[in-house]
Order: sequence, then structure tokens, then C-alpha cells
Amino acid sequence: MAEASPAFDPDCRRCPRLAAHLEAVRRAFPGYHAAPVPPFGAARPRLLIVGLAPGMHGANATGRPFTGDFAGILLYRTLHEFGYASAARSRSGDDGLVLEGCRITNAVKCLPPQNRPSTAEVHTCNDFLRRELQEIGSGAVVLALGGIAHKAVLRALGERQSAWPFAHGVVHRIPGAPVLVDSYHCSRYNTQTGRLTPEMFRQVFHTIDDLLS
Repeated sequence: MAEASPAFDPDCRRCPRLAAHLEAVRRAFPGYHAAPVPPFGAARPRLLIVGLAPGMHGANATGRPFTGDFAGILLYRTLHEFGYASAARSRSGDDGLVLEGCRITNAVKCLPPQNRPSTAEVHTCNDFLRRELQEIGSGAVVLALGGIAHKAVLRALGERQSAWPFAHGVVHRIPGAPVLVDSYHCSRYNTQTGRLTPEMFRQVFHTIDDLLS
């Protein structure tokens, strides 16, 4: 289970559209988590991974980020390879998997319809990410999975988007902030089309290892 954090509210209903959507999902899938998904991993991580939002039959079902859906396959396999995860596959929220020195969170903590949060919803949830970034301090590395997560991190840091454009594999050294590293999202579309290959993803983690060494 994720550790308690002031950067997360399990009862949050700030976004009316998302709250209504989760209510409908709970009725349709009574066994699903169907609530804000907490961050998972170390309370004071060296590496904070920021995704977009919970997937319908993944984190929204299991209550753990990137667990139970296709996007988590490459992520957890790579985390295990680089020593951050105790297992190469995250199967459920109670499977015993542990993250060491790493924490996974999302820019938006609630399942959005069609997996597409609105800009207003990303902004509303940004306060949680801002507090989470404050907790980890400037000596850590933040890995943004995709352009929306990248922009959410910059917003949480109070930085202009145009000053730090998203690009896969790029390292952003923002003064007074954790180092920000970009990667394409490990979604089914990106991995199956070859936009993001396992080797490309491993190279991002080699870069992170170099930054943390």
C-alpha cells in the first residue's frame, strides 16, 4: 500500500466531472477501486515517476499506479531491471511488490472519461503534485512520462512551459528544483508502434542512474 502523504486526498471531489464518472464506474464495477489513486512507493524517493492518470481497468481497478494494464508492463519490468522494484510485474495492489528509492504518481489522481483529463482537471489536481515535489526536495530526479505529465511538473514548479520543451530523453536542469527527465509514455500505442522501444526506455533509466550516481 502507498504511504500516507499530505500530497494526496483519498476523498477528493474537486473535479465534478471526474467525481461523477467515478460514481458511475463504481456502480458498473463494484469490485474496482474507483476512487483517487494514491502514489505508490518510497516516502522520500530519489526517483519520482509522474504518469498521466489512472487507466480504467488498470490503476482505477487495482488502486496502484500502472498496475493491471498494458502501460505498466514495460514500466515495472524496467524498474525491476534497474533495482527499483522487487518484482518485474505489478499484478495487484496486494501482491507484495515493493519499490525502493522510487515513487510513482500521476498528474491526475482520478480516472478521466476516455482516459482524457481536461486542462482544468490537470490544473485542479496540480496542487497535489506541487506538494509532492516539495516533499522529495531538489536532490531527486523526476521522470515525466509523456507531454501532459511534463507540463504538469513544470506547472507545479512554477516554470514556463516554453522554457523547457518536452522531448524524449531530454534532461532539464531547472535551478532549485529536482532534475526533470522526459520520456514518451509507456502506453500500448507507443510501445506497439515502436515510438517507445524497451531499449529507448532503458536508456532513459541509464541516464537517471548517471544523474543519481
